[in-house]
Amino acid sequence: MILEQMYLGCLSQASYLVADPASGSAAVVDPRRDVEVFLEQAARRGLTIRHVLLTHFHADFVSGHLELARRTGATIHLGPGARADYPFQPLREGDVLELGERVRLEVLETPGHTPESISILVHDREAGSAPRAVLTGDALFIGDVGRPDLLVSAGMTSEELAGMLYDSLREKLMPLPDETLVYPAHGAGSACGRNLSTETSATLGSQRRSNWALQPMSKPDFVRELTANQPHAPGYFAWSADYNRRARPMLDEVIERSMVAIPLDEALRRQARGALLLDVREPGEYAAAHLPGSINVGLSGRYAGWVGTVVPQGTELIVIAEPGSEHEAMTRLARIGYDTASGYVEGGAQALAARADLLIGHRRLECAELARELAGPDAPLVLDVRAPGEWERGHIEGCLNLPLDVLEAGLASVPRDRPIVVACQGGYRSSIAASLMERRGVPVAGDLIGGFSAWAAAGRPVAVPVAP
Repeated sequence: MILEQMYLGCLSQASYLVADPASGSAAVVDPRRDVEVFLEQAARRGLTIRHVLLTHFHADFVSGHLELARRTGATIHLGPGARADYPFQPLREGDVLELGERVRLEVLETPGHTPESISILVHDREAGSAPRAVLTGDALFIGDVGRPDLLVSAGMTSEELAGMLYDSLREKLMPLPDETLVYPAHGAGSACGRNLSTETSATLGSQRRSNWALQPMSKPDFVRELTANQPHAPGYFAWSADYNRRARPMLDEVIERSMVAIPLDEALRRQARGALLLDVREPGEYAAAHLPGSINVGLSGRYAGWVGTVVPQGTELIVIAEPGSEHEAMTRLARIGYDTASGYVEGGAQALAARADLLIGHRRLECAELARELAGPDAPLVLDVRAPGEWERGHIEGCLNLPLDVLEAGLASVPRDRPIVVACQGGYRSSIAASLMERRGVPVAGDLIGGFSAWAAAGRPVAVPVAP
C-alpha cells in the first residue's frame, strides 16, 4: 500500500496520496492548489489518480480538487450535505472506494469542525481487517481538535458544532484500535486549532493518552473548553471556505495573468488608484528602503496567512520582490485564493534603488540599543504585536500588547506621546506591523531585530503577568 503525506510547512497543511500499487489506482485527499507535486509523484510511481476527496471545505487554503479533476479526470468527493457549484459525488457513512484488491477507503461522518466533515479509514487487506490509518481532516489533530467557530455562518452555533464534534470523536474515532495511525490535515502553526503538535502523525493510542479532547469528560465540559478563548480567525477564512465550494479559475490561469512585469511608474499610478504594493522582501531590506504606503510581508515566513490576515480580500496587489521570486509570491497568494495580483514591479529591488528619491525607511534596533533607549529620558513605547498567549509567557516590561491580527482596528488606542518601537517574537511580524502603521500615518521609531526571543536570550529583564 502507498500512503504518503505531503506536508506544506508554510501553511502547516497536509495532503495525502493513497494508492494500490498493484492496480495503479490512486486517490488524493485534501490537495493543495498547486497540484504538480501529486501529478509528478503519481507519474513516478506509475499511478492513475481516480479520486479526489475533501475532508471538508477548508478555510485556511484553497484546495486543488478542481485542478486535479481537470488534469486527470478524477471524480471529486465531498462529505454529506455539502453544497458546491461543480460536479461531485457525495460520500456518506460507510461508503467505500476500492483502489484495487488490496487498498480501500471507508468513510466516517465526523461533523463538528464543519457540518460536512468526514474522516477516511485506510484499509490494507494484507495487513488484516483493522484500518491501517485514519485521515481525520480537522476533526482530530495531533494534540488538539478542530475549532468549531469558523463556519457558524452555516446556521449552527459554535456550541452546537462543538457538541457534534464531541460525538464524532467518541462514537467514530475513539473506538478505532490504538495502533491506527492518525493523519490530520494540519500541524503546528495552523489557525484551525489552538495548540497543535509539531508532530504530523501519531497512533490513536498515543492521542488517547495525551490529547486533551480525548480525555474522559462530559459533553458540556468539552463544549465549554473547546469554545473558550479561541484565537481571532484570520480575515480570509470565511471567504476561502466559500471559494472551495465554487467553480473558480484554475491556478495556471491565475498565475498567467499575475506574472506581468509592471514598470515602477505605472505601479505608482495604480497605487494612487487603490492598488496595494505588497513588498515581499526580508524585513531588513524593507526597513532600509521602501516605497511609502507599501506593506511588507516577507516570503521567508508565514507569508500567505499574514497577507490573508492584514489585506482585505479583493484588493488589487502589485508585488515587489527580488527578481526570480515573483512566481513563488504569486503561487503562495493563490494558495489562499488571493487571485487579484495584477503583476509585479519590473526589476524589483533594483528598480527601487534607481529611484532613491521616492524611498523611505525605518530603524531596526538591536536589543542593547533598545535597552539603552528604554533607560534614557525619552524612552520609547514598545508595542508588542504577538498573540496574547505569547505575551503572557513573558514580555518587555512596560510594553503595550496589541496583536498583529487586530492591529489596525486598535491603532487609535496606541499613545502617540512617545516614539514607538515595534516588537514580536522573532522580528518578522514586527516588520509587517511597522509597515501597516506607516501606511496609516502612525510614526514608527523602529522595530526590534530578533524580537522578544533575542531580548530574552540576551538576558534582558522579562516581565510575566501575575495571576489574579
